[in-house]
Amino acid sequence: MTRGAIVVFAKRPRPGEVKTRMTPPLSPEQAADLYAAMLRDVLDATAEFAAALELAPVCAALPPAAVPELAALCPRAFRVVAQRGPDLAARMDHAVREAAAAGARRVLLRGSDSPAFDGDVVAEALEALDAVDLVLCPGADGGYDLVGLRGPVPGLFDHPMSTASVLADTLARATRRGLRVRLLEPRFDLDTVEDLRHLARVRTPRLELLCARTFAFLDALAAGPSLALAKGEDPR
Repeated sequence: MTRGAIVVFAKRPRPGEVKTRMTPPLSPEQAADLYAAMLRDVLDATAEFAAALELAPVCAALPPAAVPELAALCPRAFRVVAQRGPDLAARMDHAVREAAAAGARRVLLRGSDSPAFDGDVVAEALEALDAVDLVLCPGADGGYDLVGLRGPVPGLFDHPMSTASVLADTLARATRRGLRVRLLEPRFDLDTVEDLRHLARVRTPRLELLCARTFAFLDALAAGPSLALAKGEDPR
């Protein structure tokens, strides 16, 4: 590690535990298969980004007992650790502190719901941290898909997460702490069936390289009774 760490927040791909906002029309088993495909895409791409940018790749597993299961999915470069804390805010804070304690001078956190995230975004965030204290990549739902920090900031995430105001809440706390902030160009993640339709509409050869397994899942849906999901039609 010479420049920092990039931490992927990951869950075990179990039916009923992941992508529940897509069920229905997806079954819990389909939702778990989709999440597993997305996660593998994210892990593979992150390993490549980390090697190119001299970052240490880390997978933060939830629940903690899933560390061995998720370690089996990770490329060999990854260090796999347990997420710690009663809620997402606490787990994010812990991940930053843990990475900093291991020697990371810059810490990037990303979720596993954004397989279309490319290396340019990660490189831009890392470069921005030479001049600012906090980098955020906004999502379409009022949150963010990437967080970059120069080190731990106690209380930065100490507000409700996974809400439509999470970006605004984090920015307000950053302002009160006098942090210099950079916002990157907004991106999208895959939380709903409409997000899957959007991914299908913006499909390009470059995205296919980043999201090979995710697109394979969409193609499998298109070949079966869930054809409407991939074509952007009303599935009812």
